[in-house]
Amino acid sequence: MKSLTHLSKRSLVALAAIILVLSSSISGQSPPPSDKPTERQLNMLVLGDSIMWGQGLSEQHKAWYQVKTWLKESTNREVRETIEAHSGAFVGVNDVPSPNYSPLDGEVSSAVPTVNHELDRALKSFADPSQVDLVLVDGCINDVDVRNLLNAANSTEDIKRLATEKCGMPMQALIGRVASSFPTAHVIVTGYFPIISEKTPNSLLMKGMARMFYQPGPKPAKLKASDLRENLIAVSRAWYQSSNAALGEAVDKVRAELATKGSRQRIAFVEIPFPPEYSFNAPETRLWGFNASFLRKLLAVLTLGKVTLKTNDEQRRQRVASCNEQYKRPPGETSNQRGTRQMRRMLCWYASLGHPNRKGAAIYADAIVGKLKSLIAETGWPREQTIRPATAIP
Repeated sequence: MKSLTHLSKRSLVALAAIILVLSSSISGQSPPPSDKPTERQLNMLVLGDSIMWGQGLSEQHKAWYQVKTWLKESTNREVRETIEAHSGAFVGVNDVPSPNYSPLDGEVSSAVPTVNHELDRALKSFADPSQVDLVLVDGCINDVDVRNLLNAANSTEDIKRLATEKCGMPMQALIGRVASSFPTAHVIVTGYFPIISEKTPNSLLMKGMARMFYQPGPKPAKLKASDLRENLIAVSRAWYQSSNAALGEAVDKVRAELATKGSRQRIAFVEIPFPPEYSFNAPETRLWGFNASFLRKLLAVLTLGKVTLKTNDEQRRQRVASCNEQYKRPPGETSNQRGTRQMRRMLCWYASLGHPNRKGAAIYADAIVGKLKSLIAETGWPREQTIRPATAIP
């Protein structure tokens, strides 16, 4: 090995330069200050029920996750999500204290925490609520109750009244709270979809389900099987149209209030395009269904559910395990209590039915992204105004 005395002067200068560069890298020395500001992280909050949670979907297939991915790729920024949505959430009201209870698994349906409670919890998780850039929120289908949407005894007027009552003022109050709680965030409110349509086959399974959910009033009308199906189609159509109208009006009223204050944040309602071909059990369905042969479905109907069916969603095994844990047998259970518990557990197993599958979630994501593109192009991110590049010290 040659000693340093044999190195030329030029070699010594080069060696010194290399050592200087390496030592700067190893010690973490910052590069010279740049006039270009560092791109900040975006914060996204997700509030709502099973649709916004993504019932039955693996995380990467959920609509909110797809929106997050688009934001990250289109803005070249990191996106941090906070998920408060869960299956079964009611909208609730603002003045009811938030319970300490949290669902064991977001797949397990629970009325509480309500969406208003979810908002309370989110506020506690952000040291500065003005750091939230985007809120995705839905709500009101559980307040209406899906059983009403699957009850052929209800009229279209009944459903319009329920949609107006549950998706109107309660959602307006919630959206107003979201907007004021996160004053520099855009807020996207999503709609729902018709569950049954004329493209839903009139199969034996569907007839059995129609009869199971049929709950007539004090003076029941005698309906044929075909009448049950036609009524369900009309009820689903009325739900889709009236819930969209009520939610859209709620958003318009909150948006008008923001406009009077000169706010740059935007509240937008996103109607979900959902033609009859996408409804439950239709040939091009975008909703989770059963993973069973015709014979097994027939046996399930004939045995009144003693022969069980499996859903075709991605979270079935995990959800069944969570449902079994949630509804495990307590000590001292009576026979009546056992029957109720087992029924709730079975409904929990099938909770994914009628929820958007992978293609359905993509419809939601595309609709949200389409709206976000126009919002960002119009106003940018409201929080951007408060961020200024640091002034270099001379």
